[in-house]
Amino acid sequence: MKKVLIAPIVVIAALACAGLATGVAGGARAEAGSGRPLPKGLAGLAGPFDLGGEKAPAVRYYVQETQFVHIGFDGKRTGIETYTVKMRLVPAALSGKDGDEYTVREARIRAGGQEAETIPKLAGWSYIIRRLATGKDDKGQLFGVPHEPFEELTTSRGRKLTAVEAYPIYNSFIDFHSFNDVFARPQGDRNGIEDLKAIGQTIRHGDAFSEPPVDLGQGIKPGSVFKNGEIKLAFKGVGLVDGAPCAVIGYDSGESTLKMIMAMGEGQDIVTTGGSQYMGDLYIDLETRWMRRATLDEFVVTETSLPSRGVKVPNYTVRHLLTRMVGREEFEK
Repeated sequence: MKKVLIAPIVVIAALACAGLATGVAGGARAEAGSGRPLPKGLAGLAGPFDLGGEKAPAVRYYVQETQFVHIGFDGKRTGIETYTVKMRLVPAALSGKDGDEYTVREARIRAGGQEAETIPKLAGWSYIIRRLATGKDDKGQLFGVPHEPFEELTTSRGRKLTAVEAYPIYNSFIDFHSFNDVFARPQGDRNGIEDLKAIGQTIRHGDAFSEPPVDLGQGIKPGSVFKNGEIKLAFKGVGLVDGAPCAVIGYDSGESTLKMIMAMGEGQDIVTTGGSQYMGDLYIDLETRWMRRATLDEFVVTETSLPSRGVKVPNYTVRHLLTRMVGREEFEK
C-alpha cells in the first residue's frame, strides 16, 4: 500500500540493492573464514561503516504520511485516516540557533475517501529541536516539541478537532523526531547507530525499555505513558534512494505497552491501555548522514474504559508511515 508513494524505480533499486547487500554480507562473513576476498567492486560492503559522524550542513525538506487503519475483530476494516506533514529543516550550523529549526509548510488530514482538510494554525509554525539529556524540556515536553500549537485546532473547513482527533497530528512530529533525532543520531555513552559498523550487526538501542510521556495539553493528561520494549537496531544492508547510497537500518520496538488518560469532566477520565509493537527501516545517506527515508508499521491493540457507561471497548489499529526527503520543488507543491 505504501509503495505507491515512492517512484517505482527507487523502490526496485532500494530493495534490490538492500537484498544484494544483505546477501553479500552474509557471504562475506562465511568467506572471511576461508580467507577468500569479496568480489571486485564489493569490497566496501565489508565495512567498517561510520554512521555516527557529523551531518553535512544543508537545508532539507521532508514529507511524512501516516495512515491509521482501524480493523474490527471480525477482520474487516472499519475506517482509515491519513495524516500528512511537510517540514523544512535548517540545521543549527546554518541557522546560527542553538538547535535545528523546523518550519511546517502544511499539515493535513483525510478521513476515508473524503477530501483532505488542512490545519491553518500549523502552516508556517517554526520550532527548535535541541539535544536534551532527558529527552524532555523543562516543561516535560517530549523532544521539546511545544504542546500549545496542537490545542484548539480547527480545520480549513472550520471543523474543531477534539483532543483525540488532534493527537495523531502531534504524534506525527514525535514519530519524525524519534527517527531523525534518536535512531538516526549517535547516542554518546549509550548504544546507538554509531555502534553499527558492519552489515548484519544488531544492537540493543540505548532507549530500550524507556518510558516517554505521551500527554498533550489539557486533553491527554499527565500519567499517560508509552513503555518501549527491547528496542533493537539492525544494519540490514546498503540500498539506493534517489540514486544516493544509503545504509538500511532496521528497528524493532519489541513488545511495548501504553496508557492514555483522557479528561472526561466531572472528575472522571477515559483510560485506554494496551500493547504495541512497531518496526521499520531507516535509509541513512552514507555521504551526508541525513535520513533520506523512513518506514514504520505499528500494530496496536487497546481497551478503552468508559466510566460513564460502565463498558470497555476493544480496538485494533495498524499504522503505516512513510517519511521521505524531497526536493524543494515537490515540497512547495
